[in-house]
Amino acid sequence: MSFRRTTSSLMEERTRSHGNFSDTESSLASISTNQVRASRKEHKLTHLLSYLGSNNPLPASIEADDVIWLMDNVAFRGRGGEWEAEFVAAGFDEKASPKVVDIVGDIASKVGLSRGGAEEKTIERRISPFVMEVLPGRQIKVNYDGATSVKLGPGGRNGISSNVIRIPKAAAGGVARTTADVPMGVTGVLEMKTVYAEPEGWAVISDVDDTIKITQTSDPVGILKSTFVSEPTPVPGMPALYARIQELLTPSAPFFYLSASPYNLYPFLRTFRDAHFPHGQLILRDSSWMTISGLLSSLTLGTEKYKIDRIKKIHRWLPRRNMIFIGDSTQSDPEAYGDACRAFPGWAKLVLIRKVTDIAAVGIEEKNEPQRFEKAFEGVPR
Repeated sequence: MSFRRTTSSLMEERTRSHGNFSDTESSLASISTNQVRASRKEHKLTHLLSYLGSNNPLPASIEADDVIWLMDNVAFRGRGGEWEAEFVAAGFDEKASPKVVDIVGDIASKVGLSRGGAEEKTIERRISPFVMEVLPGRQIKVNYDGATSVKLGPGGRNGISSNVIRIPKAAAGGVARTTADVPMGVTGVLEMKTVYAEPEGWAVISDVDDTIKITQTSDPVGILKSTFVSEPTPVPGMPALYARIQELLTPSAPFFYLSASPYNLYPFLRTFRDAHFPHGQLILRDSSWMTISGLLSSLTLGTEKYKIDRIKKIHRWLPRRNMIFIGDSTQSDPEAYGDACRAFPGWAKLVLIRKVTDIAAVGIEEKNEPQRFEKAFEGVPR
């Protein structure tokens, strides 16, 4: 296991060196959303108690000019057979950093755009989740399925809350909608869906970047362009493949979209998912809110460890499901999926790896060598 992690880490280092990631990251504007302004948004007591995370005894409430995101999830049967689901939410101050103009200019320059071009409006719109101040220690009130009042949070220092909550019964494959119970003027993603998944049946765990969405994760300029400038584009053939898989597995089979992207990109990826792929739970990183350069490091460092951690969580939820893993060769999907197959024998029934042939996306040719896949899936039945 440790050898495979080392192999993955070394490949990440060579990819970053090959793509000159460090140079690009060091030249991007540094904006920290974790630096709290001395304003009404952050009372000293709220600031202090937010370090307690979910144990915060005095969480702050959402106010009229805040931004919140409620994130789609999958319900599972917990201990005793009761329905549960992990509810993830995030809160921000809608006021963007005053340095947003500098960041837009930096990104435009990196991707080869002239200053003042029409594309800068697109960059400015997509950059906003990275430059809004996160709101630590907030609690969000929601209405579950129009009938049950639930409190989410309080969130931690990164503005994110995560709660496993017992929910009312529903039929397998059923969908419940949760809406935010917040003051008028609050914006963001104010509604989420919960899909009920019985313990048995089929399910899909899919990577996102360069598996279903063209991201060019091995090229820093390619990442910036695909994230902040270009129209998000599905990998050719993948929407049809996923539609066929969903048809074969039944529409109620849960999909999990597991990405190394930070949660800053949740609304962007949610819109992309809804336009091209089956509905499913987006599981993203919650540790890279600090700078734009953090996006590049999030997508290219420690991806195997992160994905294995999240796959273990899905296994705890649905250990008896028959799983299909789908990934690509640009990052550590083969190693992460191989680790999962060995950790949970028989759980995965099929692993599909898209071999990316575009060198700008794959980074280094050794990622597609047969020896890599043999090592990654050593001991896994063919």
